Parts: sequence; C-alpha cells; structure tokens
Amino acid sequence: MTEISSMVISHKKAKVEEMESAWHGDLDGLLHNLYNREFVYECVVLKTCNRVEIYVVSPKSSSLLFSFAKEMGASTHIIDFYGHDESLEHLLRLAGGLESMIVGEDQILGQIKELYAYSKKTGTTGKILDTAFEKAIQVGKRIRNETRINKGSVSIGSAAVDLAEDILEGLTGKSVLVIGAGEIGVLVAKALAEKDIEAIYIANRTFKKAEEIAYELGGYAVRLDDVQTYLKDADVVISGTGAPHYILTREMVEKAIKDRDKTRKFLLIDIANPRDIEESVAELESVELCNIDNLRVISERTLKMRKEEARKAEAIIQEEIRLLNIHYKRQKADKIISDLYKQVYDVRIREREKAVNRLCAYHTIGEIETEVLDDLTHSIVNKILAEPTKVLRQAAELGNEEFLEVVSRVFCLEKEKARVEQMKPVCGNELNRISEKGKL
Repeated sequence: MTEISSMVISHKKAKVEEMESAWHGDLDGLLHNLYNREFVYECVVLKTCNRVEIYVVSPKSSSLLFSFAKEMGASTHIIDFYGHDESLEHLLRLAGGLESMIVGEDQILGQIKELYAYSKKTGTTGKILDTAFEKAIQVGKRIRNETRINKGSVSIGSAAVDLAEDILEGLTGKSVLVIGAGEIGVLVAKALAEKDIEAIYIANRTFKKAEEIAYELGGYAVRLDDVQTYLKDADVVISGTGAPHYILTREMVEKAIKDRDKTRKFLLIDIANPRDIEESVAELESVELCNIDNLRVISERTLKMRKEEARKAEAIIQEEIRLLNIHYKRQKADKIISDLYKQVYDVRIREREKAVNRLCAYHTIGEIETEVLDDLTHSIVNKILAEPTKVLRQAAELGNEEFLEVVSRVFCLEKEKARVEQMKPVCGNELNRISEKGKL
C-alpha cells in the first residue's frame, strides 16, 4: 500500500509573515497543482489562519514534497516533513486540538471537516486519505466528549479577547470594533459579549451578516465602508477577515488617531492570515499592533491549565492510532481477498453454466435444479476460501507483506492491474466548477 506523507507549516516554527509567504494562490489551484503531478494518487490541503498542511499519497512522497516546498519558496527551517506514521499521529493530534496554538480549541475540528470535504468533493482523495481523515474527525469528537480539554478560552477569537484584556488591564467600559463576521469574528464577538464592555461594533462586507451577529449579542452593525468613522472612538479593534488585502491601512489609522487623546492607547489585534492591518501602523504614536504571534503567551497559559486533560487526550490518540494501523493493515489483505473472491467467483459462474448446459443436453432442467447447482457451487467456493481469508487477514495484521505479495503472485491477482497513475480520475473540471461558485 502506498502510504501518506505530509508537510506542515504552523505557528510552532513559522511567524505569521512566513506562513503568508508560503501560501500561493487559492485552495483549488493548489489542490489542482498537487493532484495533477505524476505519482500523486491522493491529496488534501489544510489552510487556516496559523497553518498550511499538505497530505499526499505517493510512492515518491519525500522527494515530491521537498520539491513542492522549494517551488513554494518556503524555507525548510519552518517546515516539518512527516512520514506515514508521523502524519497519522499529527493529524489525530491536530483534530484533538493538541497541535493548536490554543490547546483544545474547537475551531480546528470544523476546519478539518470543511477542508477534507472540499478535497473529497473535488475528487482528490481516495481510500487511504479517506480512512485517515474520517478517523481523525471521529477522534476529535471523542476527545472533546471524554475530556475537558475544550473548556474555557478555546479559540483564536477568545484568545484575542484575553490578550486585549491583559494589555489594557481589563475591558470594562471599553469600546471594541470587530472586523469580520465569519467564524473567527463570531468567536471574537461571543467572547466579548461575556465582558463588561461599553459597546461592541461588528463590521462586515455583508452587512446583513453583521446585523445578525450584532442583534444576537446586543451590539451594533457597521458597514465595512464605514469602518473609518468608528475607528476614532474605538479602544480596541480586532480584525479577522479572509480578505486578500489590507482592511486597515496606515493612512486610515493615522486619520483615526489625529484627534484622539494621545495618552489613550489604541490597541489593534490582527488575527487574519493574510493580515488585515498594515504592519507599519505599529510605528504610530499611542498605537499598539498585535498579531497571531502575540497569542503565544495566551496559548502557554492555556496549556498549563490543560495539561491533565491533554494527557487524557494523548492516551485516546495512542489507542486510536493502534486501531487505525490495524485497519490499514487489514485493507492490504482486503484488496487481495476481494480480487481472489472475484477470480474464483468468475470461475464458479462459468463452471456452473457449463454444468447446466451439459445437464440440459440430457433432460429438462428446472429452476429448482438450477438453484441447487448455484447454491452448491457458491457454498464450495465460500468454504474453500474461508480459511485462506483468515490467514491473509492475520498476515496483514502481523505486517507480513511478503506473504501477501506471494499470494498475489501465485493467483496472478496483479496480472491485469493498471498503473494507478493512469486510473487516477481527473479533478480539474470539478475544481473549476466549485471555484466558480465561490464555495471557499
């Protein structure tokens, strides 16, 4: 079985600007680029605000991923390259919230579901990655059900609010402007709603979405084009859109602070990737700009509180890894067993028809006689193959690949096998169709 390899760029090694530079183009373009390379049989891409992860199934995985990283222009010092076993463990840890900046956060599980579903719909996944990602999603749910790892401040959004609270020594009586009403923006707004703040303003390109969130949380909706008007009165701005360009420029911030009290700190927190706020605003007097990198202190604090729950999650992951590896080993045997049964059943059908024709030459054969012959041949085949099936599965679970290969050769099961690369379905049309609809 061709195995999984992966390359991971995350907050653990890369700063936000390094992650930005490592990402080129949109999701479907990257998927298309990967999948249409020679010897890539399956692939999934995970892209969030603080990670880019690529999973491939390929016999040339190591050289392929190194080559791809070079094409991306990403420095190898910020990349982790994983083999099959490491990739599986990392993926399960990721789904369980153990690889997140905010340990135990729930958002990552939804992101994995969404991005895996996207790859599956475009046709870039197969049995190997489907097995891994379905297991990861199941494990992520199990960890959150059986531990308390996701209790408390568990998202980038809530961490941003905690950071603002730390820097300003509380948010009581403060006015906060949230830019973006997507998943992150909603998390920020909900975390703010629990604080004793003066006012929450929700700005979004789609005004209706801003209105919905503002109404739910007792805030005020703002049109994105009107952000400038609200900047001058805000104590804190938290921005987390998916825009490919700056939402707040230096010019906009300069204009906003022109008539402000210079002793009054203006806190800007940018949790978007690519970034929403022009970096040079940090040079302005009385302005403090924070980004995802600044959330590490919140992450470290959260980790200390959750060490015991993390240990429980680790135990679950190790248990599930063992089961997943057994499943993969069985898959190796199942393919051989399936091919063997098909081969023998084809022989059964042919020989049964010959027997029926020979009997018909002597006397009339009715439905009952035909059914008896069918049941007889069916039973013989199943009894003959029952023990070999057990032996093949045992050999697979023990990792005896040499034995499986011998069986495959003895029964000529790979005689008609086509090259996987030639059989690989084309995904380009589907990718383009989805892209046009603007699904992601």
